[in-house]
This record gives sequence, structure tokens and C-alpha cells, in this order.
Amino acid sequence: MKSKLLPRLALALLLTEVLLLLLSWLLSAMPTAEVRSLLTGEGLRWLLGRMSGSLSTPILVWIVLLGMAWGCLRQSGLLASFSRSSSSAGSRSSSRDRIALFSVLVLLVFYAFVLMLLTAMPHAILLSATGELFPSPFSASIVPVIAFGITLCAVVYGVVSGRFNTLGEVYQSLVLGLRSVAPVLLFYILIMQIYFTVSFAFL
Repeated sequence: MKSKLLPRLALALLLTEVLLLLLSWLLSAMPTAEVRSLLTGEGLRWLLGRMSGSLSTPILVWIVLLGMAWGCLRQSGLLASFSRSSSSAGSRSSSRDRIALFSVLVLLVFYAFVLMLLTAMPHAILLSATGELFPSPFSASIVPVIAFGITLCAVVYGVVSGRFNTLGEVYQSLVLGLRSVAPVLLFYILIMQIYFTVSFAFL
């Protein structure tokens, strides 16, 4: 059911974009309508010339970074370790998992300590010029900071637990994460294009 729904939804968004193009052209011919046609020279220059810039938003970076973090989290076994009982694995494997979890806990404490030094201390470098946390460089980078922290913890867990034995396995986990968010990237492009089309033509 899901495999049929998503392609149809993507097609519906694409058709919506086409209808908006035609609607902007039709309404721009009405003297009382304050609509800019996307099928004129100005509209086509905006549509093609600004497409890359319009799509290059922080949300795109967030999707990519969180996708890599998710792939690494799944492949490392850290996500499954919270729901897996110790009796279902051998004592050696359970011992390595416990050591790996302890390593992740130590890393999290150190990571939180570093973030505290960068944000909570007086005149911290990630605060705004007025000393505020929101908005600030930290608030602007909070999603990448979270994604990096998740990825780092997953890699440490995977290496210590023995699930990541080579650099290639870490690399593959990041690539698999990007593959898992590929549908999200497609819908991001379609939705953002509709949003910017409406903003240019009708608002």
C-alpha cells in the first residue's frame, strides 16, 4: 500500500506545480489580478535561475545530516541494543555490548560538557552578540550538532561492540542512511518548489 501511495503523492505534487504554472499564466491576463506569470520571460528566468538557490535551504542540509546519522545509528546496533534483552545474546557479546554502551555514555557526557563550555559559560563563543542562546550560532546549528552527536555515538558503539570492523563499514552505514532519506529529499524538492512558485506568482 505504501509503495503505491508515495509515487502517487509525488505525481500529485508534480501535477500541482504544473497547474500552478498554468494558473499563473491565466490569471496574469486578468487586469484586476495581481499575479505574475511563470510562463513569461521574467517568470522563466526566475524559475530556472533561482531553482538551485531556492532549494538550498538549511532544511536540505538537516535532512542529509539526519539521514546519515539514522543510517549509522541503525547499522551500528545502538538503536537495537535498547530493546534487546541480555539473555538473547551470548555472554561475550553481551559483555561487549555493555562496554560499548558505557563508552557511549562517557562520550555523551563529554559531548554535553563541551557544548556547555561553548554555550553556558559567560561570553561563550556560540552565543549571540548580546549573550542570548536563541537566536545564536548555537541555535542555528543545533540540528547539525545533534546529527553529529548521534553519528559519533553510533560509530563508537559500532566499533567497540565489533559491528564496525573497518572504515568501509562505517562509510556504508552513512551511505545507507542517505538512501533511506531519498524519498524525503524527493518530496522536499517538490514541496519547496510549489512553495516558492506560490510565493513568486501569487503573493
